Amino acid sequence: MKILIDIGHPGHVHLFRPFVDEMISKGNEVLFTCREKEFEIELLKAAGFTYKSFGNHFKTKTGKIYGLLKFNLIMFFTCLNFKPDILLSHGSIYAAQVSFLLGKPHISLEDSGNWEQMKLYLPFTKHVLTPNVLKEDLGDKQIRYKGYHELAYLHPRIFTPDEKINELLGIEKGDAYAVLRFVSWNATHDKGQGGLSEEQKSNLILELEARMKVFISSEGELPGKFQKYQIKIPPEKMHDVLAFATIFIGEGATMASESGVLGTPAIYVNSLERCYNEDQERYGTVFNFRNGIGVLEKVRELIENPQLKSNTRAGRDKMLKDKIDVSKFLVWFVENYPQSAKIMKENPEYQYRFK
Repeated sequence: MKILIDIGHPGHVHLFRPFVDEMISKGNEVLFTCREKEFEIELLKAAGFTYKSFGNHFKTKTGKIYGLLKFNLIMFFTCLNFKPDILLSHGSIYAAQVSFLLGKPHISLEDSGNWEQMKLYLPFTKHVLTPNVLKEDLGDKQIRYKGYHELAYLHPRIFTPDEKINELLGIEKGDAYAVLRFVSWNATHDKGQGGLSEEQKSNLILELEARMKVFISSEGELPGKFQKYQIKIPPEKMHDVLAFATIFIGEGATMASESGVLGTPAIYVNSLERCYNEDQERYGTVFNFRNGIGVLEKVRELIENPQLKSNTRAGRDKMLKDKIDVSKFLVWFVENYPQSAKIMKENPEYQYRFK
């Protein structure tokens, strides 16, 4: 089988990596396509995957319209050359629209519910796999599973954090540290949204720095006063960093969810709600704030609890018992497609075989 996977965000490389490793080990051929936004190329290279870059990601509205035409054209000719049997993505407009033109099935994974994006790919997509907690009803194409995207690559079966990450961070083993994540607000779904103000960021850093080391991961360029905190590691090592962090605070939903799945307490600060972060709050792993009000107080409450990390890991363990192994499920679904879609429609409990 020849599989083309289109990547729109660095997190999508992580999402598909275990699935691709297994599919390649079974003799399948996989090609990644991407636009260069943040660390996509570095992650694809680190994983040893075959990929084709379509060039730089466009940030402006005019650029995005131009990009829709440009990237669809490149995708079309890439598919003519590669001849995929199936296309996968996390809501890729380009993969969906070109697959439709070529008469090939496109399967999308979706956990964000961004209608401004979904309305451009749903009509051209055969099936959409979503966490069961996604609030949006996507119609007959939707197949719900009990899990999160982050479990596809951070499930304990797949990921074991590197205990020597402290050496890369330049700290002693066991030292407390916090990870902060700031977003650039350039994505289409970020329009009109907000998170932490610059003053709130400064206050958070001052509070945390008095107790532990502070590292900042940022989508955009940091203001000068924050640059000394910028984390400088290979991007593929970020999950090791999150696993041993004392706490995570950030505007990025994915990294907040990743932290929770790894057993690190996370605070997600963004006016944009995410179903998976909301669900993780039930397990006491992620705490959700629509803006920066009350965040500093919550940080103080958490870091003053000597049982913080053990309590969070206990919540993570409970969550794991409730969810499926998403990568196992995805391998089965693609290998047996389209029969797998029929099975899931008729018997959704079939997914519990993938624990």
